[in-house]
Amino acid sequence: MEGRTGLLFLVVLGAAWACDSRELTNSGTSELSIKPDVCALCEEYITKALDYLHENKTETEIINILHNTCHQLPSFKQKCVALVDFYAPLFFSEVATIQPGEFCHKVNLCQKIAYIALKVQDDSCEFCQDTVSTLLEKLKESDTKLEIIETLLKVCNSVEKYANKILRGKIF
Repeated sequence: MEGRTGLLFLVVLGAAWACDSRELTNSGTSELSIKPDVCALCEEYITKALDYLHENKTETEIINILHNTCHQLPSFKQKCVALVDFYAPLFFSEVATIQPGEFCHKVNLCQKIAYIALKVQDDSCEFCQDTVSTLLEKLKESDTKLEIIETLLKVCNSVEKYANKILRGKIF
């Protein structure tokens, strides 16, 4: 059990702080070439890992495993235990805020369109504000109205079930 818990802890920790799949792909690969099943698998496994980590028993097991590891390092034992006692609760509180869809998007395992749909579901006001802010920035930079219209159509098409309402002006 300790091996599985330790491995899960290391995988989630490593993925959360170090992994960015952009570094794993070659420069010719576009974000749209990511297969949707990779995104679904990412979300599924992150959800399972988070569920596993949210159990108090699991947190205690992980902390105990880390303490046992510290005791195997005699010259570093006290410092190691202090670091575990300080950072483990911070890690678990940080993990508690992770949303699987957002995490998978941040490490570029999901398409941007899926992330936009997730944001609309979670908080349509925030989505609207982000969209308006992005468009206002584009207005400052844009040379043609065509680019702005294309951007609006892309956003509308990415959230198909809202597209008709948006285009008729019922949401804004």
